[in-house]
Order: sequence, then C-alpha cells, then structure tokens
Amino acid sequence: MQKLFCFLTVTWILLFSGPSFAQWIEYPNVEDGFFINFPAEPLVEEIAWESEYRATFPARIYSVETNGSRYSVTVVDYREAQRIHTERVAPCVDGTELCLGPIEGDNDTGVGVGYWRVDVQGSMIYAASQFLKRDAEMTDFAWGLIAFVEGLRLHLINPDQSRTFASFYLHADRLYILEATTPEGVRGGGVFMQGLQFLDEEGNRIHYGGIYHNSAPPPNRTR
Repeated sequence: MQKLFCFLTVTWILLFSGPSFAQWIEYPNVEDGFFINFPAEPLVEEIAWESEYRATFPARIYSVETNGSRYSVTVVDYREAQRIHTERVAPCVDGTELCLGPIEGDNDTGVGVGYWRVDVQGSMIYAASQFLKRDAEMTDFAWGLIAFVEGLRLHLINPDQSRTFASFYLHADRLYILEATTPEGVRGGGVFMQGLQFLDEEGNRIHYGGIYHNSAPPPNRTR
C-alpha cells in the first residue's frame, strides 16, 4: 500500500505541476523535523503561538512569496506542553492567585494541570478553525494522510478568487501547518501540500508501516 501511495503521489506531481516545479528546491529541516519543496529558500520567522487554551508555545514560520503566490510551513513545538501548562497554572494550584473558570467564549475551563493533553491533541482542529474564520468560501475540509501521518486538509476560495490550500499534521508533539495561496489559475498549491515528509533526529525520512496517530504508540517504521 505504501509503495502504491508513493507512486500515485509522484505521478500526480508529474501530471499537474508543470515545468516550473522542476525549478523548486528541496528543503530538509532536521531541527523542526520536516522536508518539503519550496520555490526558493524560505524566510524564517520565530513567533509565539497562542494555543486554544491560551498557553504560549515557540513556533517558526518558513515562507516564500513569489509571483503573487505564498507558500509557508508553520511548526509549533508542543513537546514541552506539560511543563508549560503546569507552570502556567502553578499560581492557581498554590492559591497565590485567583484563577477564574471558563475562558471567554468557551464552555469549559481553560486552566488545569491536565489540560496540556487536550491542548496538544486538539491543536490541528484549533489551527484549522482559525482558517475557517477567514472571509473565504470553504470548498473542502477532510481528514487525510501524508507519509501515513494523519491530518486535516482544507481548501478555500478567497474573495479575489485566489485559492488557499491548507493542511494540518501533528507528529511527535509538533504541529505542522502548511499553507499555499495562489492566484486563480496558477498551479503549485496542491503540489506543495503533497511534498511534506517527516524527518528523524538524524535527518532520515520517516516511513511508517501503518497510520500514525500522535497520542498512540507509533507504528513500526519500514525504513
């Protein structure tokens, strides 16, 4: 099944990418654990990501803007989520600060030592929800796989008729947000989405023998 998936992905790229795709560069990033193709060397911006439960996590945005199109990968590091949430609620636990219940607009409390698990596992849906708040028409929102890692994919048509492709994956407690916005009629967005791979600490591409879910033990790697 894995070989068939890889073959179909490569075939799809060759059929729909056009000659300009051959000029793109391979971009491996071992530090943030991913590989993708960009149309040029990306700019890197470090940001603070506010999560659904108002905790702050380190993140980086890798982006390229060219010919009216924008391609980006945002990597949010949730690996220290337990520590960050624990430190955040410490004043509430020891009684030095009054911590009120619901976060504004939510039906459940946003503070508590155990909320780091909810924050991590819900991060893909939360990230997608931010896209759905945009002034755009949603034409596709579905579950999917890339390199056998489960995720979500989203397609929007913007008011200027440009297209936004977005996808969201949670791997090894890091959230990957891919976004490609291209003018009407310009190819490249879908190809960009299909190019994502995950890397281990040594820079090797990870190939799983089954579907990867972030909260479950990882399936065996095929190589």
